[in-house]
Amino acid sequence: MIQRAAEILRSSDSLFILTGAGISAESGIPTFRGADGLWKNYSATELATPEAFEKDPELVWEWYHWRQGIILKAKPNPAHYAVAELKKKFNNFLLLTQNVDNLHRRAGSNKVLELHGNIFRARCLSCGRIVHHQIEPEKEINNSPRCDCGGRLRPDVVWFGEAIPQDIWQTSLEFLSTADTSIICGTSGVVWPAAAIPEMAKKSGAKTIEINLEPTPISSIVDISIQGKAGEILPQIIQTLNPAYL
Repeated sequence: MIQRAAEILRSSDSLFILTGAGISAESGIPTFRGADGLWKNYSATELATPEAFEKDPELVWEWYHWRQGIILKAKPNPAHYAVAELKKKFNNFLLLTQNVDNLHRRAGSNKVLELHGNIFRARCLSCGRIVHHQIEPEKEINNSPRCDCGGRLRPDVVWFGEAIPQDIWQTSLEFLSTADTSIICGTSGVVWPAAAIPEMAKKSGAKTIEINLEPTPISSIVDISIQGKAGEILPQIIQTLNPAYL
């Protein structure tokens, strides 16, 4: 499977990559599913909503600041670095991530389309301004941050029930329609609209490679489905392409 995936990439001119929570789980970032799905007995679906923020913004911010603390202590793993390495091999390349943790950028990917936003940004509910927002471990955490205009800030992420940014989605679809190959890595294959990407890639004639710990609803659609850790598989694929890697 590794060899076959490398052969597909070797004959490709353009590459589309979609990454999900699974790739960052290998860096110790909770996926908020299964055993690590609760925080103070709250689930992500109870906190990551406009209704939850309207009811108790300080509680929601406390959760996001807690998540920031975990992410700041985490490091990009070999999968993140492998994605950045693949960028160097393709003139036509697009990376779309469902993750909000910024680990792709920390690994060297300088252009990342973030479908669900970024946990280190905040957006003013009054003036719409978007600002960098990050906790400082040595300072007291403010769970009621405000914009310079006085308006309340909210995390600049896509919550349950909210629409994804259409500019990012359209850019992704336009690129996908011309891509030779797509890699779907660390996604459950159930979160729409990203779950539709494999079918779209297939219709446009692109070869699709899935990398995930276990089979997903899209495994039967893709050309190659490889079960395992992205942090092991992606570097192996690159090493097959370029034995000097690693």
